[in-house]
Amino acid sequence: MKLLQINTVCGTGSTGRIATDIEAILKEKGHESYIAYGRGLPTNSDTPIRIGNKIDNYTHVAKTRLLDMHGFGSKKSTQKFIAKVKELNPDVIHLHNIHGYFINIEILFDYLKEANKPVVWTLHDCWPFTGHCAYFDFVGCECWKVEGSHRCSQKNSYPASLLINNSRNNYERKRKAFTGVENLTIVTPSKWLANLVKKSFLRDYPVKVINNGVNLEVFKPTENNFREKKNIKNKFIILGVASIWEERKGFEYFKLISQRLCKDEIIVIVGLTEKQRNNLPSNIIGITRTNNIEELVEIYSSADVFVNPTLEDNFPTTNIESLACGTPIVTFNTGGSVECVYSDCGFVVEKGNIEELIDKIKIVKEKRKSSYSEQCKKRSRALYDKNDRYFDYLKTYEGIL
Repeated sequence: MKLLQINTVCGTGSTGRIATDIEAILKEKGHESYIAYGRGLPTNSDTPIRIGNKIDNYTHVAKTRLLDMHGFGSKKSTQKFIAKVKELNPDVIHLHNIHGYFINIEILFDYLKEANKPVVWTLHDCWPFTGHCAYFDFVGCECWKVEGSHRCSQKNSYPASLLINNSRNNYERKRKAFTGVENLTIVTPSKWLANLVKKSFLRDYPVKVINNGVNLEVFKPTENNFREKKNIKNKFIILGVASIWEERKGFEYFKLISQRLCKDEIIVIVGLTEKQRNNLPSNIIGITRTNNIEELVEIYSSADVFVNPTLEDNFPTTNIESLACGTPIVTFNTGGSVECVYSDCGFVVEKGNIEELIDKIKIVKEKRKSSYSEQCKKRSRALYDKNDRYFDYLKTYEGIL
């Protein structure tokens, strides 16, 4: 079998690592695999295919910012890419994120309909069935539904438009492009997103839930000197991790928690920008985004509790990374963030309830991390081993061929 995956990035970030993890499993089983990507430098892949270049990306960004036409730029680079795909002639095409300023969705889907090859599409967010935004639940928007108004109220959110709100037109063009593929299976990492898909214009496609997985040989409790390096050896560490800290991710809740900390407690946040770091109170340690997995594992292992105050999320990989390192989770009852949190390895808190959030953190502190660690590791081994989860993709490919 010859597989082609298409994603914004290759080997970096959560979706990029998912693509390369799937590729590794396929090649181990003797299959042929390629990853097409649009931005950054590829890692952990011997057969990456670049779509366009930086100039194409910048032009697509401009079209998004000025005209709110994300996904409708990159025409020439997409045509060149489709010519390569025809030469490659893959047996199965697996789409991941096709937003990110690198590919023309209409040209891509015209080819998919013409080629009539089996297609798997993993939705990592909601962008494929909205007129603009990638997430909407945390603002209570329902314009994405088939019977909705289709006019997005978040034109300044990713992928941001500074001038025009073209969301109604985007919605119709996306609906026309994305529907009508003969052999397309949608995969979502969470039940939450699967339920949303069934209410969208993609509802006629079969939908399968395959949770994200992590490398349990890497993500595991690890002895390290992180506490000594940060001079917090005897502190109770409250950890937050995200690739980008924005309103949806609940960054402001850590500032509220910091106002209520005891002297023996400290917050560590990973994934901040320099600007965000420079505006932190003294009892929050800020760390910029890192692709150093070993460093991340050390931080998860050192923490006493992982707090994910996300206001909307699909199936956060950070949650299962924390579980694998034996660190319990406290998260808001939002999106798919709750789907990996069981009573023996953490707490689910009412969305936005800061008092309950702090109360559950205190319970973890009183019981101690050791009361939860073994169950956290047990859950991750049973449910979130990447070799098991991404082998599910292999079975999916074989099933639709």
